[in-house]
Amino acid sequence: MKKSKEEITESILANKIIAIMRNVETKKVLKTVQALYDGGIRLIEVTFNQNSVTGIDDAAASIRMITENFGDGICVGAGTVVNSGQLSAADGAGARYIISPHTSPEIIQETIGLGLVSIPGATTPTEILRAAENGADFVKVFPVKNLGVDYMKAISAPINHIPLLAVGGVNDENLTEFLNAGAVGVGIGSDLVNMKLIQENRFDEITILAKKYTDQI
Repeated sequence: MKKSKEEITESILANKIIAIMRNVETKKVLKTVQALYDGGIRLIEVTFNQNSVTGIDDAAASIRMITENFGDGICVGAGTVVNSGQLSAADGAGARYIISPHTSPEIIQETIGLGLVSIPGATTPTEILRAAENGADFVKVFPVKNLGVDYMKAISAPINHIPLLAVGGVNDENLTEFLNAGAVGVGIGSDLVNMKLIQENRFDEITILAKKYTDQI
């Protein structure tokens, strides 16, 4: 039985780290996820590649593989969702949360209508509040590498009623800084889902990387 929206929300709040899988070959998806799982990761985001003619099918296939093989052990979502076609494909494949790089009221409302957790992206307080006003469950502050920990701390103080995720520049050295600055969770891409290690089948090292993050939670 699929987890409810409330259970997915609680899982994000509890586990805090979303591992972002971008352009991982289909044949290496399960080994990558297993390595992350062995390192304590329980949240995976599979992103859509906007430049690929097979991007929708590839992402949907990866999401479906993860849900079918890991069940409730991994909570999988879709990332870089920018249109209704991608949203529909993600939902059909079993994604439980929808992450976008921007704030689109239409995508937020369609996500909510499907019973999925909505996580749009935003940078400014105005964008963050706009996302929340349209029903977002979390807001992805992106890219935090350029904004910095001080920015996260500054904006989270007056809008601490909105759950914020720090994405785009979080690593094992600044993870706790962003959490202490007000983020309820983080999204981590290549610093965790290292493509070189994946291509060279060094999955045990992916597990070691994952533990560097999860040990801090």
